[in-house]
Amino acid sequence: MLSRTADHLYWMARYTERAENTARMLDVNYQTSLLPQTSDNADAGWRAMLDIFELTSRFEAKHEGLDSKGVVAFMSCDFDNPSSIINCLRAARENARAVRGSITTELWETLNTNWFEANALIRKGEIERDPAAFFEWVKFRSHLSRGVQAGTMVKDDAFFYFLRLGSFLERADNTARILDVKFHPAA
Repeated sequence: MLSRTADHLYWMARYTERAENTARMLDVNYQTSLLPQTSDNADAGWRAMLDIFELTSRFEAKHEGLDSKGVVAFMSCDFDNPSSIINCLRAARENARAVRGSITTELWETLNTNWFEANALIRKGEIERDPAAFFEWVKFRSHLSRGVQAGTMVKDDAFFYFLRLGSFLERADNTARILDVKFHPAA
């Protein structure tokens, strides 16, 4: 059984990676939606986003129809969506706070700043105004978090086995989900 510290480090890294993965997929769909295409193709891209995260039914229960703005808001800043970017940043911060004595001050400050700045961007309406800029911000902050981990954490078992494991398992899970939706479309 994992120690509580190892468990929190694992989930802290995993949630940070999930926020980045979500931002990457939303950014690709958003950029693709700006290209000339049929509305059916555009809808298929947004539906695939929801399918990848297995959130289609949750989205449909909350929204009348499928549109890019609705999916972007749901996947970015909906506090009722456990996989939204804002909830991933919150969960990463809360896991870091739980092991505050086991991580560096720089890592704590980075994750804490991610949370507060994301909330400020949401309040200012940055997601609606310029979704691509918000997605770039999330990706940058994820890279910064990983860099601070690598640059300031002691390279011990916690770093190698739990922080990195969380990141790599989240990447593998995300890749498997994308492949599943790509090669097994819903009937």
